[in-house]
Amino acid sequence: MSTSSANLITNSEDILQLIRDTRTIAVLGIKPESHSGTAAFYVPEHMAEAGYEIIPVPVYYPEVTEILGRPVFRKLADIGRPIDMVNVFRRPNDIPPHLDDIIAAKPKSVWFQLGIRNDEAAKKLAEAGIKVVQDRCLMVEQNRLGR
Repeated sequence: MSTSSANLITNSEDILQLIRDTRTIAVLGIKPESHSGTAAFYVPEHMAEAGYEIIPVPVYYPEVTEILGRPVFRKLADIGRPIDMVNVFRRPNDIPPHLDDIIAAKPKSVWFQLGIRNDEAAKKLAEAGIKVVQDRCLMVEQNRLGR
């Protein structure tokens, strides 16, 4: 198995271990409180309530400076400190323009939310040494940990 394919995480045991190893989650495409009924808000909110540090990185909403009581960043690379996971709420075709920014931020993992799959982007991230989970809900998987 190549290093890049080893970074494409698909089995439940490895997914749960990845979540256990995560403390800091940058959320690319997070939506503000005004969109609280969307997964791009309530999944990060759930993860914050479960004790994870959430770093909001909205794509739109230029007027928003804070989400979940945390300052907003416009680029992942601007965060300037280690990130365990980038949780992605972007359509599959909208992911490639973010790849350089994601790779520059050097997260341990990237999580494409349920319904989001881009095999080419996942392969590029895996080749850069980043673990990738696709088409899974972080909130559902985190709840399986029972914490």
